[in-house]
Amino acid sequence: MDSVSKPILQYPDIRNRVASVFNDKTLFITGGTGFMGKVLIEKLLRSCTGIKKIYLLVREKKGKNPQERVKQMYEGALFGKLREAQGNIAFNKLEAISGDVTDLNLGISEKDRKKLTEEVEIVYHCAATIRFDVHLKQAIIINVRGTKYMLDLAKEMKKLKLFVHVSTAYCHLQEKVLYEKSYPPPADPNIMIKLAEWLNEDIIGSIQDKVLGNYPNTYAYTKALGEGLVDQEIGKLPVTILRPSVVIPIWKEPLPGWTDNINGPMGLLIAAGKGVLRTMYCDQDGYADYLPVDILVNGSIVVTWYYLTQKPKTYFNFTSSSEYQITNQEIIEIGRRVIATRMPLNGVAWYPGGSMKRSRFIHNLCVIFYHYLPAIILDTFIWLSGNKPVLWRVQQRITKGFEIFEYYANNQWDFDNTDTLQCRAMLNDLETKEFKVDGVGIDFDDYFTECVHCARLYILNETDDTIPAARRHMIIMWAVDKLCKMFLLFLAGYLMLKYVVFPIFV
Repeated sequence: MDSVSKPILQYPDIRNRVASVFNDKTLFITGGTGFMGKVLIEKLLRSCTGIKKIYLLVREKKGKNPQERVKQMYEGALFGKLREAQGNIAFNKLEAISGDVTDLNLGISEKDRKKLTEEVEIVYHCAATIRFDVHLKQAIIINVRGTKYMLDLAKEMKKLKLFVHVSTAYCHLQEKVLYEKSYPPPADPNIMIKLAEWLNEDIIGSIQDKVLGNYPNTYAYTKALGEGLVDQEIGKLPVTILRPSVVIPIWKEPLPGWTDNINGPMGLLIAAGKGVLRTMYCDQDGYADYLPVDILVNGSIVVTWYYLTQKPKTYFNFTSSSEYQITNQEIIEIGRRVIATRMPLNGVAWYPGGSMKRSRFIHNLCVIFYHYLPAIILDTFIWLSGNKPVLWRVQQRITKGFEIFEYYANNQWDFDNTDTLQCRAMLNDLETKEFKVDGVGIDFDDYFTECVHCARLYILNETDDTIPAARRHMIIMWAVDKLCKMFLLFLAGYLMLKYVVFPIFV
């Protein structure tokens, strides 16, 4: 599936320069227990074996201390390939630093702070709230003040070689073409931090819409502010800013299709596959920009090498639509085909179907008839059987999620990634193979199949032994769907004849 190139064996003298730049280096990563963070840690440990140490900022959660959480993460399916190859050798390079980006000065003890400032050479700041509906005060505390505290810590690091900040390609939404350059933030980040510290949620909530202005959500707004803080340090600190587009499950390695959440496109795919999403208000000919998380992680590592050894460049747009475009309609068709014929889900309420609507009025009607009414009817039967109704709650979550998705699905942005492509062109054959940063060879049907399979296993807890039963159930749902459509056509024809055609001739 990789791009065609000359056999690596013809170049025995080729070194993996990207991996070697991490030899004997100490790293500090925030957001390491998040989606991108986990994949980044796994890849660094597996491919950059010369790494000396990786410190992770981790908070206590559900009664588990930070180091226990790191151990639990390492024992997960994502790290299976690494465990098989290295056992506990890689794990012993991981050390949790107790702290939280929401706490004052990150909640790091003086002892740990001293350790970080004396040892760390490369920082990856990945921590952020990715919820689009989070309250503005909380989003500022995490995405803006957390970034400020990380920059303050970086200024104290005696050996710092690079501070990598993970932003987003969708934080300057007023720019229909986003270039790899600096853009002014929507407000002064430092002032917004003070407002978030001084004012309570009710006061900030009362002015939230006015503060956001043309920004559709608090995520995009605060990521723009956080990027503005890092931008202020250009020339003072060695910083680089990564702008990934919509990050989606792993494409190639180490576990194709893996994800730890069903946010964004995966959530819509699962909802459609379960038969509870039947209509979307969306431009079917429009396209979004998607980036598999392993491509993002490989790119982050390559950019680190590029900055340290080739050219100190600040902005990198990690996007795909300039090379690969897939329309919203194509995504729906592939998803429907994969779930209906390749990888069905358990407990499907209705055969995967529905369509995209260009008219909001028609979409709203379909929501009532295809989403709300069936949910109410089925929940009534569930309640009468003595169980707790669930479908109405599911539909409310789908509606809320799609309200966020609509803005992005019905607007179009393009991204210039000239410098990122130049960085890619600097890789030799060995590095290109080890750190794949392009989409050459992708088969969308195979990719979606792996995504649904991993969602079944690791999110929905639907084991492989249930797939045959799911296939049989899908066949039944297909037959029921066809019968219902035939009945509705018959009913519509009957009513048309009885109340429209016959009266004309009587």
